[in-house]
Amino acid sequence: MSRTRLITVLALLALALVAPIGQGNYIIYVLTSWLIFAIAAMGLNLTLGYAGQISLAQASFMSIGAYTTALLTLAGWHWVVAMPLGLSLCFVVGLLLGYPALRVKGHFLAFVTLAFNTLVFLVLRNEDWLTGGSYGLVGMPRPDFGLFQTMKQLHFYYFTLGITVLAALILWGTVRSPWGRAFKALRENPIRAESLGVDTRRITLLAFAIGSVYGGLAGSLITPLVQFIEPGSFGLAHSLRILLMVVVGGAGYFFGPFVGAAVVVLLPELLRFTEGYYLIIYSALVIVMLIFVPSGLIGVGERLRERFWPQQQVRGDMKEGANLK
Repeated sequence: MSRTRLITVLALLALALVAPIGQGNYIIYVLTSWLIFAIAAMGLNLTLGYAGQISLAQASFMSIGAYTTALLTLAGWHWVVAMPLGLSLCFVVGLLLGYPALRVKGHFLAFVTLAFNTLVFLVLRNEDWLTGGSYGLVGMPRPDFGLFQTMKQLHFYYFTLGITVLAALILWGTVRSPWGRAFKALRENPIRAESLGVDTRRITLLAFAIGSVYGGLAGSLITPLVQFIEPGSFGLAHSLRILLMVVVGGAGYFFGPFVGAAVVVLLPELLRFTEGYYLIIYSALVIVMLIFVPSGLIGVGERLRERFWPQQQVRGDMKEGANLK
């Protein structure tokens, strides 16, 4: 990471630390929701942006993580124990969902994941003996760590911020590892990647599995935040909402999910001063961005930086001190 980028990241982290100070509970709740949906968008960005696999099922993995955590914490388990079990279940289910991606691509894969999202929604709504049906589950406790309790909104925000930073660091290491290079090779040209020795079958399954884990982590955090979940909270509309975060922020860019989640979660709140017109203005802004900024907001920033502040390219042989005449 360059020094400029490191300074920018540290400045944004400092801003995230001070942003909720002095704010009311509702504003802190909205900021916490932004962090949680950014985690879910990070997972979809890995599957879609880095590996090039279309998925419309991220909300269903949020539901798996949320309901698993809710059921276990209501049974008396601590969140720290319940959350990993939910993530493990998401990993296994995501791995299984990745198998259709080995045979179908493009919009066919989108329909497969769409069907899976609908299936999960119907199970959550109809199996009321387990999920509470349309009435949902209520009263899930927030994590208690003895000296640090998360019952207050501000405390839960900082707890979520810590989880978000940890998840981002893990993803940062993943996309810069050999796995990350294999994900990008799969996205660009699967046939060429396989000819270069990349196990495209394994990488495709891992892209779905790891992305699903991030969706499950977001669901595990939503549960104690709202302390009420029901099937409608994880329908197709929410999967499309997470997809919008990835596209608007910039698919394939590491910080794209944070920017996209800010646009989708925070921008409507900033436009509430327009009263009844805020949804119209918000929708119009999103449409304009999708038409004129197809690479996302981060992509626009990268193009502007390359145009006005181009980085000087150093040839490898000259860097090594070769004297070419």
